[in-house]
Amino acid sequence: MAVSTPVLGVVVLVYMMIIFYLAWLGYKKTQQTEDYMVGGRKMNPYILAVSYGATFISTSAIVGFGGAAGALGMGLLWLAFMTIFVGVFLAFVVFGKRTRRIGLKLGAVTFPELLGRRYQSRFIQGFSGALIGFFMPLYAGIVLIGGARFVETTLNINYDVAVLILTVIVAAYVITGGIIAVMYTDALQGALMFLGMALLLTLTYIKLGGVVEAHQALTNMAYLVPESLRAGGHLGWTAMPEFGSPIWWNLVSTLILGVGIGVLAQPQLAVRFMTVKDDKALNRAVLIGGPFILMMTGVAFTVGALSNVYFFDKLGVISVVAAGGNTDLIIPQYINSAMPDIFVVLFMLTLLAAAMSTLSAQFHTMGTAIGHDFYREFLKKGELGQTINITRMSIAFTILVSVVLAYILPVSIIATATAVFFGLCAASFLPMYTGALFWKRMTRKGAIASMLVGAFSSLFWLIFVHAKEASALGISRALFGVDTILTGTWTVVDPIIVATPLAFLTAIVVSLMTKPDSQEHIDRCFGISTATD
Repeated sequence: MAVSTPVLGVVVLVYMMIIFYLAWLGYKKTQQTEDYMVGGRKMNPYILAVSYGATFISTSAIVGFGGAAGALGMGLLWLAFMTIFVGVFLAFVVFGKRTRRIGLKLGAVTFPELLGRRYQSRFIQGFSGALIGFFMPLYAGIVLIGGARFVETTLNINYDVAVLILTVIVAAYVITGGIIAVMYTDALQGALMFLGMALLLTLTYIKLGGVVEAHQALTNMAYLVPESLRAGGHLGWTAMPEFGSPIWWNLVSTLILGVGIGVLAQPQLAVRFMTVKDDKALNRAVLIGGPFILMMTGVAFTVGALSNVYFFDKLGVISVVAAGGNTDLIIPQYINSAMPDIFVVLFMLTLLAAAMSTLSAQFHTMGTAIGHDFYREFLKKGELGQTINITRMSIAFTILVSVVLAYILPVSIIATATAVFFGLCAASFLPMYTGALFWKRMTRKGAIASMLVGAFSSLFWLIFVHAKEASALGISRALFGVDTILTGTWTVVDPIIVATPLAFLTAIVVSLMTKPDSQEHIDRCFGISTATD
């Protein structure tokens, strides 16, 4: 990079000073447990929308999925559609309003607590908290990888050092300031992300000679698809893979549906609906969140695919080859090679913002899941105590686990690991979450059964059937002598396609076969009082 180290240092220092000032404001406004958990239920719609978007769109979307688009092509833009329609419109207008109302009536301050109190079950709250605390570090670990990889390539510093720098900065304000600090800093980081992505798209089209020229050039490169990808169904970077091929199943079932549906049951996103005071705030947030998500996902996937044109013109190779076979390095390599030096600095801050906003939400969610939901409500049966302190210690522990995972996870893992976590959440939480909000006949036993069936069937499919994870884990081979216990198309079908419908069916059947829950409690949950709306 030609940008001088002092200039870079000043830019980063100013950015960090603003971040820590916002975090300090959040800390000052955190007086009690409800402030720490749900921001006192009075967040501004703009802060909600941008915080939600910045939390959802992390380095896993920009670096991981942008890199996946570099390998698989623009078919990934269907995920951009899903994130807007499902992740914003359905999430805010349909799920968000009910979540806010029922959460307020039940006094819930976390996503597991909302489910636990709706079904009057400490087991549901405790198991949900444990599931989040155990598996979300995988998601946090790959977000750390995404941010650290860009810092590594941009500043030419050791990857391990980059991971530690990111972790220490985020941990400092999450542990002290709670969700108010998280959402305040998210709002700034989201604005920076929007600017960075808008400039990235503009500069990319300028670099490649225009919109039409860039896309036509990418279409004309179809003959360059490697034989290994062509055999898997890859038909070019501007075409969907061959229907029913392994690459088609990976793109559609794992990346598009895994994330596009799984977003509805993300604990760190759902809890944000409980931070605003009324439904009007959620309506206003949609108008902000939709364009924000479109800019984040649409640009990342488009630029990722178009990077093939740049690398072929410059180096005579496609993006995957230019990145040494590691799709997680495609976007960092492209930015550092193709963009003006001053933009590289801006985009580094954009990715830092993306990583920090998502990590802060993840660390907060993991800490509250373990400290509040699992420890206090499940193990201690709701015994009053130092909830915030326990939560802070839990955050510190999950941060440590996330850092370890960031060191040991393999290359090209970001997009896949994101989809795995989103899919697990969809199978485990979405059926009982949907029932909690919309179906009065959903019972406690139905909810517990669907949660267990969804979680364990999803994990079973990952370990024994879905080839990508089953082969890497090696458990199936150790037990049965084969990488997967099923063969053919089943080995490329994502767990979300099997486990989530199975969990929904379980919820319906068990609920209809068991005694309805207390009508008084159901009326309390579903009764809409204008005084609280």
